[in-house]
Amino acid sequence: MYEKRIYRNLVKTDDLVKFEVIVKETDLLVRAERDLSKETRDSVLKYRHQLETYIVMNPEFQKSQLPLKGDPYAPDIVREMIRTSQLAQVGPMAAVAGAMAEWVSKDLLRVSKEVIVENGGDIYLATSRSRIIGIYAGDSPLSLKIGIVIEPEKTPLGICTSSGTVGPSLSFGKANAVCMLAKSCALADAAATAVGNVVKEKKDIESGLERGKEITGVLGTLIIIGEKMGVWGNVKLIQL
Repeated sequence: MYEKRIYRNLVKTDDLVKFEVIVKETDLLVRAERDLSKETRDSVLKYRHQLETYIVMNPEFQKSQLPLKGDPYAPDIVREMIRTSQLAQVGPMAAVAGAMAEWVSKDLLRVSKEVIVENGGDIYLATSRSRIIGIYAGDSPLSLKIGIVIEPEKTPLGICTSSGTVGPSLSFGKANAVCMLAKSCALADAAATAVGNVVKEKKDIESGLERGKEITGVLGTLIIIGEKMGVWGNVKLIQL
C-alpha cells in the first residue's frame, strides 16, 4: 500500500543521518549530517502556522484549482506557492509539499552542509556528492528500475513526482509517474501536477513533455505510463 512509503528507500545516503518528522499532514523524511529532529519540527511548525493562518484569512488559497493573484503581504512561502502556481497554471496548493520541503531545507542548511528533505515523494536536496533518486511508478514495469542521477553542482534542486495512480494527491491524469526537476521545489511540485493532468494515455507522453517545456524554470521532465517512458531536458538516467 501507498502508506508504506516504498519510495522512502529510493535515495541511498549511508553517509547521512536519517530521521522522520511528522506534524499533522506534513510527513518528512530528512537526511542531514546529524539528527536535526528538533530543528526540523520547529521549522515545520513555523511554516504550517504561516500557511494555516493565511488560509483562515484567505480560504480561496486552499480551494482554488486555478492560479491566484500575487499578494505582496503574504509570508515568503505563500508568495512562492502563488508565483510557481502561476507559472504552472494550477492552484497554489499544488505547490505545498514542494514548498514545505524547500523551506524546511533552507532552515536546516544553516546547521548542516548537506540536507535532503522528502515530503510525500517530493524532494529538495543540497548535496556535496552524486546522488541517485529512484523512481517509484506504482504498478508500471518500469517502477524501481530506473533512477535519476543528481550531480552536486546541480543542487540545491527540487525533484517532485505526481501520479494519477499512486497516492492521495489530486491529479486529473493517469500517468504512473510524472517527475519534474527545477531549482524551486515549489515549482517542480506545481509543474508535476500541471503535466500530470494532461497525461491520460500513453499517446499523451509527448504532449506532457511539451507542457513541461512551456513552464518557465523547469529543468527536466520524466513521464512514465505503463511500459512507456518519455524524457526531456536535463535528466540523467541510470538503471537500478
